[in-house]
Amino acid sequence: MEVLYTNLEFWHWLTFAVVLIILEMLSPGVFFLWLGIAAACVGIVLYIHPELNWQYQLILFAVLSVASIATWRLTRPFFPPEEPEVLNLNRRADQYIGRIFTLSEPIVNGMGKIKVDDSTWRVRGEEAPVNTQVKVIGVDGIIFDVEPMYTHDT
Repeated sequence: MEVLYTNLEFWHWLTFAVVLIILEMLSPGVFFLWLGIAAACVGIVLYIHPELNWQYQLILFAVLSVASIATWRLTRPFFPPEEPEVLNLNRRADQYIGRIFTLSEPIVNGMGKIKVDDSTWRVRGEEAPVNTQVKVIGVDGIIFDVEPMYTHDT
């Protein structure tokens, strides 16, 4: 077993780095990427200093692994997780909040309909006649909560 340790070369570390990065692609969200980066750094250091003892290689790998994971954990709050469009990817109705549409059916007893592109959506709000412009203020499942956009003439 010691023969394996004493014969560690830079390409062993680079191969290990590639394996770890592939594992990260197969199971995202695990720390394999950061461990792979640490292994690649050890490979580069070993390429520059081939006389580095295997004990120091393992210590360097451990230190770089902890440092890369800690750096990622500390800098993560500075990067937003995803773009807003991606966050609404599976919540199609949420993208319509704040938009204004025209009623295709009046709101009677609190319910009506609007046409959005090639779809018809049920709306809930105060009573309003056909062709009234309404603003989407919320979504409850597949029903839009709307408020009429009346122009007040006084």
